Amino acid sequence: MHKEANAQAAAPVQYDQILQITAYSLLALGMTMIFISSTVMAQSQYNDAYYFIKRQGMYALLGLVCLLLGRSIDYHNYKRWIYHIVLLSLVALVLVFVPGIGGKVRGAARWLRLGPLTLQPSEFAKLAVVLFLAYSLARKQEKMKYFAIGFLPHMLVAGLFIALILKEPDFGTSVTLLIIVFTMLFVGGTRLTHILLSLCACIPLGVLMVLRDPKKFARVLSFMDPWKHGQDVGYQLKQALLAIGSGGLWGLGPGQSRAKLFYLPDCHTDFILAIFSEEMGFLGVLLVLSLFTIIICRGLRLSLKAPDTFGSYLALGLTLMIGLPALINMGVVSGILPTKGLSLPFLSYGGSGLLVNLLAVGILLNISRQVKFPQGAPPQAARAPKPPVMAES
Repeated sequence: MHKEANAQAAAPVQYDQILQITAYSLLALGMTMIFISSTVMAQSQYNDAYYFIKRQGMYALLGLVCLLLGRSIDYHNYKRWIYHIVLLSLVALVLVFVPGIGGKVRGAARWLRLGPLTLQPSEFAKLAVVLFLAYSLARKQEKMKYFAIGFLPHMLVAGLFIALILKEPDFGTSVTLLIIVFTMLFVGGTRLTHILLSLCACIPLGVLMVLRDPKKFARVLSFMDPWKHGQDVGYQLKQALLAIGSGGLWGLGPGQSRAKLFYLPDCHTDFILAIFSEEMGFLGVLLVLSLFTIIICRGLRLSLKAPDTFGSYLALGLTLMIGLPALINMGVVSGILPTKGLSLPFLSYGGSGLLVNLLAVGILLNISRQVKFPQGAPPQAARAPKPPVMAES
């Protein structure tokens, strides 16, 4: 008995290696594509062809530290820090509007400048909301059908986050967060009628916001006919579609993209998939799609196999936090969805998103470590003991 216990104690910790390797693969692929797609613009703007890749490399190293921390910290510990995390995230969302602390780019106040680092609090807000919902849904499991317990408190907290993000403004992140909240509430047992009634209120409000904002309305027009508006509001989508089309099946080859030569603005950010498609072709896009599919499937698998309800809801929320922006970004770049300012996780240039996504993967890996019998068969020590044999008289 002691030998078996010592053998188990000495056994290496088992994480979901498929999930881990997939995340590393996306990170490596993203670093490569950011380098390829940003050198021309970096040389023109900063007289340094390596400007963007050096900054992304710094965030990638910090992100790997976040992944290792998330992997090593027992995810149950987050229960003690939930309200501190929520409060800190709300304060950060308010600080973006404070002159001297918050930073504006093209009229949007979305960033905090902390020395050499520039952080986007809305990315961390998504993680805070997921943690809060997972904790609260697990606590109120038996009372989720009641409006005043299972729906209203969660929507008030999430609504506060969404309102601050809309104020920046960041419409795409707000919509993404709202979808995550509704999905987690539905899975958690909230009445479907409560969610549908809220949707009926949110959709007209969203339409009104689009109609009142000329920039958002122009994006809708460009989505409906990018070729008609190809010289103004639809220029970016038109160039993305041309890049995708010129890539064909096999692509033009690494480094051979023409769209990155100032045809596609900021091609290393939201539309990096168009550059990847032009250079690696449709088969390369299938590779990216396959990697994200693996992450989503492994995350949903963890949600089903987690040892407790908190871990189950947390795995679901983290998977949505990575998978949903990826699907939306791919839809935007390919012209299936209206243009939104959402980056492609792991691949697009941007430090905050990379930090949060790698931390999310680390937490998922920690949950996978605590899944019972991940190989299918329980270890010998955990099997039911055989009944004692009666001694013969």
